Amino acid sequence: MSPFEFGVICEVFGIDRSEHGGPVFDFHVTAAEPGPIRTKLGFDILVHEDLSAAADADLIAIPAYEAGAPIHPEILRVVRDAEARGAWVLSVCSGAFVLAEAGILNGRRSTTHWMYAADLARAYPETDVDPDVLFVENCRVVTGAGTAAGIDAALHIVRKELGAAAANIIARRMVVAPQRDGGQSQFIASPVVESRSDSFAVVTEWMMQNLDRELTVEQLARKSLMSPRTFARRFRADLGTTPTAWLNRQRLLRAQQLLEETEWSLEAIAGDTGFGAAAVMRHHFLEVLQTTPTAYRRTFGSRRAG
Repeated sequence: MSPFEFGVICEVFGIDRSEHGGPVFDFHVTAAEPGPIRTKLGFDILVHEDLSAAADADLIAIPAYEAGAPIHPEILRVVRDAEARGAWVLSVCSGAFVLAEAGILNGRRSTTHWMYAADLARAYPETDVDPDVLFVENCRVVTGAGTAAGIDAALHIVRKELGAAAANIIARRMVVAPQRDGGQSQFIASPVVESRSDSFAVVTEWMMQNLDRELTVEQLARKSLMSPRTFARRFRADLGTTPTAWLNRQRLLRAQQLLEETEWSLEAIAGDTGFGAAAVMRHHFLEVLQTTPTAYRRTFGSRRAG
């Protein structure tokens, strides 16, 4: 077993964060045969519980292991039973091979670490393996890509079950981004400014503080002491997107936060976030998140952590 991916599952679901308003999970580490479990780094982890705790679990999480190694039939049974009763099933990295061997990836899109993607696709042709995403969810079956992508996949489940605020609390405690871009629309709770240069860190922070204003590339370029063309080119090189697209994303994230945490009207939120009108904000929600502001508030507004 890989200790890092195992540790990701323990970190997200095994720690009591109630003092910060976060969720508390009934967390168990189980094995088909309790006892020492050898890790890929040579040390053992001692597991005390058998699989009985998994019989009615809301989530079964499978960490990375030596892909291609024999899988205990009771593990496969637990995975199949969980999927059949509608529980969440999560794999991290090469743990996807367990889900595939259990047959629950048949007809589903999936992912795993890019090093193993071709092997997974070749061994289990009935699953559509996408090596380019951080994670994939298909009807409560979630496969995460390699290593740190397990954090994204696990937080995605927290977000879907308990709301973005709960996921954000866990992310802050772990000192990680609430959600990285995984090629799918996600309910991201708060913006994370990532810039490789101090000049753009300053201007993006100023943009965050002035979301309600009409901000143009020319105006931002002047603040950065650059020509508009140079600013746009360097901004994209540094942040991986255009200034307009980045700004719209931050406005969307701020709108999500206000929908969760306030009773403001849609028009008020649209004005505060720079969308100007509720209809414009609704357009962006549908385009990026495939939901409406009203539906988002109905889903997450009453399920805030704490």
